[in-house]
Amino acid sequence: MTSRKAKIRATANRHSIEFMLVGAICLVIIMAFVSLRSTPISIVEILLSAVALLAIWLGFLKSQQPYYSLTIDSKQICYIHKFGIWSLEHDNFYRAGVPSVSQELEILELNAVGIKLKDIDLFLCTLSPRLAGKLLIEQRYIFLQAVKIHCKSDNCPSEWLVEPNDYRSTSGTRYTGLIAMFANRMHNLNTLTGYDLLLPANVLDRDIWHFSILLNRWKLNPDEVVKVLLE
Repeated sequence: MTSRKAKIRATANRHSIEFMLVGAICLVIIMAFVSLRSTPISIVEILLSAVALLAIWLGFLKSQQPYYSLTIDSKQICYIHKFGIWSLEHDNFYRAGVPSVSQELEILELNAVGIKLKDIDLFLCTLSPRLAGKLLIEQRYIFLQAVKIHCKSDNCPSEWLVEPNDYRSTSGTRYTGLIAMFANRMHNLNTLTGYDLLLPANVLDRDIWHFSILLNRWKLNPDEVVKVLLE
């Protein structure tokens, strides 16, 4: 019997058509209004046209994101990105939570769900360099937030800011290139937060706390969680 898959809709893709439609309508109205009168276009109309064009562009960018960002079944979680897919087997999932970093009296919760793996080699061997490189760029801002809090005294290791392109795992497996850089990011993230992977809030269909609880339930009873998501 084929395992049923639950699909998670990304917030990053939502309302793309609405943005483009509203922007286009506003732009047409402004152009028609300006063309029907003899006076030159005003600064206000130029600004409104710029906002309308920005809305169209933003809607277009949102439309390029995958409609579904995650699929979950009883055996694995798949993260769907326009540059590729990574998958995490149920047996390799250890725990999930909301990553936080503390320094003295300051505590920062990252706007993402953190995932701790049992074996990073099992994950890295299926990760494509193209996707690894894109995630390094996209998630750098989240990672640097953690670094900023942790390194108040300006004593951060240089490899936290620029990931080396060589990595050897605890099992002895050596990685190079973009996969090694991503592996170093995972190692540094784990040092700071205790988690290896990040799922940013904009790829989820619910708040980060709810989703982290859902993933921990999935570890204990995957079939039940998939059933709940499909309802």
